[in-house]
Amino acid sequence: MNKAVNNGVWSGTWVAQRLGVELEGDDTLKELLGLALRRNPKRAHLLVSHVLGKHVPQSPAVVHGHGVALGRRVRDLLGDQEAAAAVVLGYAETATGLGHSVADGIGLAPYLHSTRRPVPGITPAGGFEESHSHATSHLLLPENPALLAGDGPLVLVDDEFSTGNTVLNTIRDLHQRYPRRRYVVVALVDMRSAADAGRLEEFAREIGARVDLVAAASGTVRLPEGVLEKGQRLVAEYEGVPGARGTARPAPTDPQPTIKRIDLQWPHGLPDGGRHGFTPAHRIRLESALPQMAARLAEALPADARRVHVLGCEELMYAPLRLARELERITGAEVRFSTTTRSPVLAVDDPGYAIRSRLVFPAHDNPADGPGERYAYNVAGAGFDAVIAVVDSTADTPHLHAPDGLLAQLTAHTPQVLLAVVPSYVPERPSMLPEPLRGPAFSSYAPEDVGWLLQDLSDVTLEAPTEEREEAIQSGGAHYAESLPVEYQPTEQYQQLFHTALEESGTRLAQAVGAVTEIVLAERSPRPVLVSLARAGTPVGVLMRRWAQHRHGLDLPHYAVSIVRGRGIDANALRWLAAHHDPRDVVFVDGWTGKGAITRELAAAIEEFEATEGITGFDPEIAVLADPGSCVRTYGTREDYLIPSACLNSTVSGLISRTVLRADLVGPDDFHGAKFYRELAAADVSVHFLDAVSARFPEVADAVDAQAKELLSADRTPTWEGWAAVERISEEYGIHDVNLVKPGVGETTRVLLRRVPWKILARAGAGADLDHVRLLAEQRGVPVEEVAELPYTCVGLIHPKYTRGATGADGKAVTL
Repeated sequence: MNKAVNNGVWSGTWVAQRLGVELEGDDTLKELLGLALRRNPKRAHLLVSHVLGKHVPQSPAVVHGHGVALGRRVRDLLGDQEAAAAVVLGYAETATGLGHSVADGIGLAPYLHSTRRPVPGITPAGGFEESHSHATSHLLLPENPALLAGDGPLVLVDDEFSTGNTVLNTIRDLHQRYPRRRYVVVALVDMRSAADAGRLEEFAREIGARVDLVAAASGTVRLPEGVLEKGQRLVAEYEGVPGARGTARPAPTDPQPTIKRIDLQWPHGLPDGGRHGFTPAHRIRLESALPQMAARLAEALPADARRVHVLGCEELMYAPLRLARELERITGAEVRFSTTTRSPVLAVDDPGYAIRSRLVFPAHDNPADGPGERYAYNVAGAGFDAVIAVVDSTADTPHLHAPDGLLAQLTAHTPQVLLAVVPSYVPERPSMLPEPLRGPAFSSYAPEDVGWLLQDLSDVTLEAPTEEREEAIQSGGAHYAESLPVEYQPTEQYQQLFHTALEESGTRLAQAVGAVTEIVLAERSPRPVLVSLARAGTPVGVLMRRWAQHRHGLDLPHYAVSIVRGRGIDANALRWLAAHHDPRDVVFVDGWTGKGAITRELAAAIEEFEATEGITGFDPEIAVLADPGSCVRTYGTREDYLIPSACLNSTVSGLISRTVLRADLVGPDDFHGAKFYRELAAADVSVHFLDAVSARFPEVADAVDAQAKELLSADRTPTWEGWAAVERISEEYGIHDVNLVKPGVGETTRVLLRRVPWKILARAGAGADLDHVRLLAEQRGVPVEEVAELPYTCVGLIHPKYTRGATGADGKAVTL
């Protein structure tokens, strides 16, 4: 490696002698660092790294190698399991390449760097300030906001760790939004003073997280009193001395060297860096494309080029670095790498000074803070036979090609200038999906109870007589989600049954709500995002949210989404969730399981969504109150009992209909639809149901603790015994279609309310849990057959191959 020493003179000598600045620390510290003076009112000196690839041309193998070595140390510290869950964050502009190289060393982690370049249409996921920097405001613009929302380690990478302010600002901002248990700070040099050394540990204790530090070298900078003012005077003095400031805006040579544009054939859709995130999959694509891209650069170089410089552009460090490293590998030339910068530094042509020359040119990437000067250090006068300027397409502007622009400045100092443009990665604009619907505008629930990821179809006539729907569904002429059944209007007698059932089962229901919520918090996520399957799952989701608030003080987000048998879950709802939350925190919620059809539907839908969208992390495991079919691991009970919300339709579900999926109403970029039955407000018991169950929470606390403890230690592996029973019943009764067999109290109730029932099978000896089923069956003229050894309390059978006037399996006409 090139040391920060020229002919025995350390490149910090000039500053040390004139300002009295002392660099103390590891033996390697002066090999890594030199000193220069900044034109900055906040800090006089600049630690100039010889291995960063920013101000000092260096072998790309050395630059990349230092970052990779640090990354490997981080992976050793974390272990493979935690490393696989980590995210690496680098700081603009100086550490964007270093951070990316650290991510390479870890090998398993995605990478993101902060940026000072706003991108239209991309909402920042965070931001922070860098107190001593020339330009302070950092933005975080991940394409996938979930990148920062996980609970794995966050690895923060900067070139130097001095006061710690930048890192603390970052952690403070991100920890408030996305708390996590562990952070790792990585720097080339740890230059904290004794006063600053303990701040990181104190801050870690304050936020309740572990913070580790990994650095290549450590030391301190001793600054004499008045160094800032003295440094400013020295800068002013030497800026005015002809020749002392190195090379700035040189006169063009004659004849002018040519500028050759090289088409890299950069892979389509591959990010140019980590501004919006760079995943391990992106890394694999880049690695495979690098040899051919570097070969195109090598072919364009003059045959006699022996010293070649690859010059990156401000935040664009990693792509040029990797191109330079590959060029170094395949050619016999001496390749060096550095990057332009917006940081103003005094240049002094002295072997004891780290910045010996400076090119000055106008900004050429339309910066958000307006026009200004930009700089390339130690390139002029370095004797390069060719310079390859690598910029992104955003920076390939007329200012780049202007008479005083960067390319013109370079032509004065090298026989050949090559320009390679990397396409600026523009994240796909998120589809303009609306925000969730909320009560009271949509549903009778409070707005904080649930956000409905649905579109409002209240003004569309969708209801059809039950018999017509059944005929169309079974004949294949329509899907059940293309229309709605006429809402059942309960009789006074039936409403009384609901209230009686709620009174009698409220405690059992509250206990199941508490137990399943505790399992979710213990096994799935400490801050889950509840996503109920509309609409039967929605009252349960609200109750789980209330339990978490009552018992743990948690304010959990809760949304309702549509899932349709045979059509899958609403993919646009999943896209919305992934854009606003970490998919790994999402817990799908339903009321109960029957035979497990929706459980299987959801698993298949999530698998398809991940394959087509590339968005991963959603867990298809459903959390339910009751799992009589043994279809899931996360439940409150496996008893088949009456959940009172199953007794009614919209009037216990926020006055929301079943969900609707019909091509003429729901486009490819729309949420599935539903109706809000405002006209049924007088019969609405939705909030009453929630309040009645929530009122039992205090009395079931001990029982919930015991039940949750028992469930957490039990083998809850699904046996799918319910599915087997349904297949058996389907064959025994000559139905030959498991979709027409609806097991369990909840599903049987739905059959009686929405479909054309054929008969009801009731377990012999079933008691009050079936009072409402018997009443509904009587009202619809449906026989109830008692069956011994029935695995469910009851099973509803839909009429097989229904047409009006059809006969059943016994050959008798069905009476409706």
